[in-house]
Amino acid sequence: MAVHYATVTWEQLHRDARALAAALVPRMPFKGIVAVTRGGLIPAAIAARELGCRLIETISVVTYDEEEMGQPQIIKSPDAAGDGEGFLIIDDLVDSGVTARFVRERLPKAYFACLYAKPAGKALTDLFITEVPQDTWVLFPWDTAPLFVPPLVSNKKECAE
Repeated sequence: MAVHYATVTWEQLHRDARALAAALVPRMPFKGIVAVTRGGLIPAAIAARELGCRLIETISVVTYDEEEMGQPQIIKSPDAAGDGEGFLIIDDLVDSGVTARFVRERLPKAYFACLYAKPAGKALTDLFITEVPQDTWVLFPWDTAPLFVPPLVSNKKECAE
């Protein structure tokens, strides 16, 4: 159970995705990118733009049944990627490693990169930008919404001019 939260803003996500792309330039060329849905979609799109890659495939893996961890299931295969030869897998986060391990089994020859990695799953990636403590829940911008926060001082107690 996560006891800490880390909020990633759109700006931070974009910076980290560009940093990931920059770190991938020496590994080019790639035949295409496989985005792990859903979290890998936006980082993959940013990396694809930066790397000049037009072929973006997806792999959709479900690991939760209701709120319980279940057996991973592919609900959409990355058929264009074959065994992954020459392809780049991009995800937002590797946490426990369950999804990453499953995707790696499906695409054993692909290069796996993600923005953030927790200790339990980081060995399953070839590249990541930032390590996150295992007990931290990462809140991505697509999971949150800006909310009104009242000012510290109410209008009744205005500053003197």
